[in-house]
Amino acid sequence: MKLKQFNFKKVKSTNLTAIRLIKSLNNEFGMIVSEAQSKGKGQYGRKWISYKGNIFLSFFYKLENINLSLNSLTKKHCLLVKEVISKYYKKKITFKSPNDLLIDKKKICGILQEKIEKSNKVFLIVGIGLNLIKNPNIVNYPATNLFKITNQKINKKKFVKELKITFEKFLSKYYKAC
Repeated sequence: MKLKQFNFKKVKSTNLTAIRLIKSLNNEFGMIVSEAQSKGKGQYGRKWISYKGNIFLSFFYKLENINLSLNSLTKKHCLLVKEVISKYYKKKITFKSPNDLLIDKKKICGILQEKIEKSNKVFLIVGIGLNLIKNPNIVNYPATNLFKITNQKINKKKFVKELKITFEKFLSKYYKAC
């Protein structure tokens, strides 16, 4: 399965852009990538701090062939992102429920899922914010970034491509002919 990729310079949020594209186009599967976002969304209505150079993207797909609970899908999506991060960072990466990935007890990635309906079809949007080169300083919630912990500049386009391929492989198990 190949996901159609939509690239933007700046959006309010990649999840909001996914919602707009689902409602206005006939794409049932896709990926939104943006260089910047002004109103990134976090869990429980919180704001996702979006520093330039980090990764902001959302995948969207129909849920009709997938018989997994939203909790199971959240864990699966975290594992898919963890798989890609593990190509750059070989030490332990932990999952913090419901949707965060941590390294040394510091947040490196957040995943926000949203369901919407269009024409009796249910879609899942999977927003991913990954601290690639810079992280926010939050008093009660320490964060980190991939550059800081690896001391290597990561090619953002390559990382995004690896995420796309990883999600395409996952979705191909459920959607053979798309």
